[in-house]
Amino acid sequence: MDSQHWTSSFDTRSSERRAGDVEVIAAYLHKWRCLDSLSNSLLRRLASAAYLEDLDDGVTLYRQGDRGTNWYFILSGEVVMTTCSDRSNNKDASSGFHHHSSNNGPSPSSSSSSCSPLTAAATYSRRLLGRGSWFGDSVLDDSPRDATASTRGPCKLLRVEQRDFRSLWQKHQDELIQLSGNTGSPSSPSSASPANHRKHSHHHHHNHQLPQPPTQQQQQQLHHQGGKRQGQRHHSTGGMSSRQGSQENNNSANNGRSSSTSGGLGIPSRDPPVVGDANVNCAKSPTTSPQRQERNPSVVSTTLAADGGVLTASGNGRSNPSPPSNAQQSAASTNAGQPSTGPTGPNSNSQIAPLNLSPSERAMMMGKVLKTLIMAASSASPASALIRDRKVPGRGTVRHCLVGTEMVDWLLGLSPEVHSRAQASAMWQVLLDEQVILALSKEHQFKDKFVFYRFHEDAEGRGDGPAGRKPGQDAVRDAQQKKDEVISTLTQLAPDAVLKAILRKPTHDRSPDDLEIIYEELVHIRALSHLSTTVKRELANIIVFESHPRAETVLFNQGDEGVSWYVILKGSVNVVIHGKGVVTTLQDGDDFGQLALINNAPRAATIITREDGCQFLRVDKDDFNRILRDVEANTVRLKEHGRDVLVLEKVSANPSAAHRHSASSHYKYTVMAGMPQKMLEHLLETRLDARHLSVRDEDIIRPYSSATDMFLDDFLLTHIMFMPTHQLITELMRNYRIESPTQDKEFVVASKSRVVNFVYQWVTSIRDPVFDETITHSFFEQLHSEVHADARLYHTLREEAAMLDHVQELLGEYRAARQQGGSLATLTWTLPAGGQSVVLFSAVNAAATAAAGNRKGSGESNAASAFSAEKRRPIRADDDIIFRVYCADHTYCTLRQPVNATAETIKLNAADKLGLRHEELVLAEIKSNGEKSVIADTEVSIATCLSINGRIFVSPKDHLDAMTVLPDQEGPSDGTCNELEMFSTRELAYYITLIDWDLFCSVHEYELLYHVAGAQPFRKIKSNLDLFLRRFNEIQYWVVTEICLANTLGKRVQLLRKFIKLAAYCKEFQNLNAFFALVMGLSNVAVSRLTQTWERLPSKLRKMFTEFDGLIEPSRNHRAYRIAVGKLQPPILPFMPLLLKDMTFTHEGNRTLLDSAGLINFEKMHMLAQTMRTLRYCRMLQPPTPRSEQEVRNYIRNLRVIDNQRILTGLSQRLEPKRA
Repeated sequence: MDSQHWTSSFDTRSSERRAGDVEVIAAYLHKWRCLDSLSNSLLRRLASAAYLEDLDDGVTLYRQGDRGTNWYFILSGEVVMTTCSDRSNNKDASSGFHHHSSNNGPSPSSSSSSCSPLTAAATYSRRLLGRGSWFGDSVLDDSPRDATASTRGPCKLLRVEQRDFRSLWQKHQDELIQLSGNTGSPSSPSSASPANHRKHSHHHHHNHQLPQPPTQQQQQQLHHQGGKRQGQRHHSTGGMSSRQGSQENNNSANNGRSSSTSGGLGIPSRDPPVVGDANVNCAKSPTTSPQRQERNPSVVSTTLAADGGVLTASGNGRSNPSPPSNAQQSAASTNAGQPSTGPTGPNSNSQIAPLNLSPSERAMMMGKVLKTLIMAASSASPASALIRDRKVPGRGTVRHCLVGTEMVDWLLGLSPEVHSRAQASAMWQVLLDEQVILALSKEHQFKDKFVFYRFHEDAEGRGDGPAGRKPGQDAVRDAQQKKDEVISTLTQLAPDAVLKAILRKPTHDRSPDDLEIIYEELVHIRALSHLSTTVKRELANIIVFESHPRAETVLFNQGDEGVSWYVILKGSVNVVIHGKGVVTTLQDGDDFGQLALINNAPRAATIITREDGCQFLRVDKDDFNRILRDVEANTVRLKEHGRDVLVLEKVSANPSAAHRHSASSHYKYTVMAGMPQKMLEHLLETRLDARHLSVRDEDIIRPYSSATDMFLDDFLLTHIMFMPTHQLITELMRNYRIESPTQDKEFVVASKSRVVNFVYQWVTSIRDPVFDETITHSFFEQLHSEVHADARLYHTLREEAAMLDHVQELLGEYRAARQQGGSLATLTWTLPAGGQSVVLFSAVNAAATAAAGNRKGSGESNAASAFSAEKRRPIRADDDIIFRVYCADHTYCTLRQPVNATAETIKLNAADKLGLRHEELVLAEIKSNGEKSVIADTEVSIATCLSINGRIFVSPKDHLDAMTVLPDQEGPSDGTCNELEMFSTRELAYYITLIDWDLFCSVHEYELLYHVAGAQPFRKIKSNLDLFLRRFNEIQYWVVTEICLANTLGKRVQLLRKFIKLAAYCKEFQNLNAFFALVMGLSNVAVSRLTQTWERLPSKLRKMFTEFDGLIEPSRNHRAYRIAVGKLQPPILPFMPLLLKDMTFTHEGNRTLLDSAGLINFEKMHMLAQTMRTLRYCRMLQPPTPRSEQEVRNYIRNLRVIDNQRILTGLSQRLEPKRA
């Protein structure tokens, strides 16, 4: 095998090794006889994680008392293990934390944690390890090194970093024990801990007896020679002493890089040398205070220890105790209370540490319920009980334990709500994270395997073991009552627990499915919104989970080198600056430390956790910079006249399958940015070769899916942001008329075909808004004529000519619909004076006629005519609308204006009718709570965007304060409880859904863009979206109004039951917009404070409402809702405010223009289009055809509500005054 090949593979970071590198290293390892016994699985894992160290004689790998950072395996050569014990202090030799000083002050060696060879009271024992031995497993539990390790003669070693070795140990513990030559098996799982195993870890058949320890004179001579050797090896570093130059510390400074050098300490020459005391370990003794040290340039973060020292983590995540610098002590003093020690630094123990200090009360309750049910089911047959003592061959008896597979089986049989083993495992994962159950193997991930678990109380000896008493009947009955609530809660929490379990896996163990789950989470994190899709997918490979159970843990100090970026998943942190104290507090979703990924400036503040159980996502600088380098390496920049005109990125054609260990993949180029004309040219050349393109149902995929290339659809949905229609059709015509003598016939025909395909896709995808631009009519006619002429010349264009015929047919239908009496003819709408929503003026007359007919006895025919009049079409810009405009004295005029009339036009027309002078007039909305909002003169669709009981006022500017609320703006004074009880709750939900569906289908995707970017630049309206949002507020306040207007307790309880059931039916009909409105209405303070009413509600309905309230929980960017809606199939009525929040979030967090030359940020367009596609996906299927239930429809279409929170709270307090 070519040595250069495997050497370069070993030199690659473990996180960057590809399948080819792993194969090369595995083949190299396979030839070593000492590794013959390894399974292929373990060999490949070693190949993916290990580094090769080729060392000379006398190299110190680590010293006794050091904190371990690596595990080692000897391929060739010998390693001397020297143990020092201090008889004068009578300390155990394994501690290694003793300092030796004189009266004159600390000695030069006082900063070292190992025994000094000059100490007369020290005794030594030595052991020689040969080929096939391994050592250094103290990294499993972070205990100090119990011996000093140094090479004897040339050696080849495999070095595995702490994080990777822990993963190896979890999966191949028995095989590694067998490899070490340890023939004794632990008697129980608890004895198989790393600490117990190290009693045998250095014994092997290659061990040799060493001579007796040297005399003091020999020790001094050896020490002098060792210092000289290492001083020679580090001549360029300024003469590092042997105590300072341990191999393990230099591996830390080496940032995880392998070294295959022939001499020295194995530090690659490309890394800067570590000088001074940067890597000197210092532990505090009972008699000696720590001395100040220089700051280690590779330090990531610091945590103040209880004794005032600082745990520093080097760049590859090893924690080494060192005293605090003055700056760190100053930072600590600004914080009230002494911060606690916590895991810190990249890949630190916080990934596998417990997430909480102790189980929460809710988690303990859930665990108690499940355990009670388990014990009750097991009481009849103790031999088959889930919780019992188990005899394990070679391990003795394991008491009071459960087995993972049996736990999953039991939970599947407990409730029909648990549908799969994966779901059951995820529910147990919740309890494992909360430490309600504990894994005897200490693993953080629940496994559906023959793995032992215990309940928390059994582990502490407080539980009712198999021989204990069974739970009483009252306890069992209580558990049965709470069972559904527990199952529901665990089901809601399970996805979050699964995500955390995946994030806590070693990064190289994440599967493609794991990466997809992480990516879907990253998409909705605000702090990552400015990153491209490719970068987010790469981050899924390397982003890690970090938790800090204790409050007041210091993540890093002001002045530290910045090496990590954090996003808060749960909890909060204080930002502390020297001399100022706490300057701000960051909450869930916030991020900090990002500048560290961009420049090398020191930390500008100290970050301290504010509460127990804080959880973070962490991105380390080296990983992020590597991603940026990879992205830049895969970036193609096309230039014209020295500046970028198109930026492309090479990505996998199937990102979800493109795991980093994949040997091969197909690639494509996506547009990241570009000039509008160049992006269009690239689109025509690369995405429109196929004919007969159309938007089919199977092409409309779930938002944020990566299964289909959406470049064309992204362009069509967002081109109005960067390429107006008149510019687009000019460029399309230029590309169509590309014919020239220098171009061959095939190229010309292909170019023409692409343009026609683009036009066809544009018309069929965007629909009416294309034809609303009258400039497109002449373009389509001209293109149609030229295509038919070219089809006679180029016969291959006949199919394109047929496509243009279809476009012309659609244009003809549009023109016919715009004629008088057509479906798109100008209509007249009205805004009722009583605060109801906008309706068709003709529909109001039809409804009045129907009501009169009903009184005369011709109900059925008139109801049918009224129903036909209610068939809705979207409000168009040139439709008319009738509304009132009021003066300060409450006089008013009625105007009929186009929907797209500007506020200035309305203001002037109203002034003429009301006899006001035009000078310094303002148009304003007065809301029911008295709030005044001045309307800008350029605003359009004024009447459709009012609040529920809002009114339009016109007044001189200096009389604005004189405008007051109209009496009828306060809303109704009587409820409709009796009328409401006449309707079936299911029927009510059904017709609410139909009306909401009507409004939802009227909203075009473009209206979302108008909402976030402003309608004025586009000269368009968003009236249909405004009415749909108004409907949400209308339903929300309807709930509060009806309950607060119910005068008796019985009626309020009756209404509460009605609305909770109504929310359940809306959820069943997948009307999530109304579901949110109903639940938020019930959560309104005017309702939630009615404790007497809620106490009278049956417990089943209270539990149902609690479940609903959890679904609308906004934490983690509405994660619970997103998970729930992701499982639904259309038709769906989504929660529209959240879609608009996503759009606003994307628009405001990302620039549209990347430079002054007009380079468009197309990544932003892609993210906007993803949200806009949600509307199309939700409307793929239509709901059932409605029946004519006119009375129900009239009631729910004309809800009368109070939207003034002050009035509602006052009514609520009169119903149930505050208790003394």
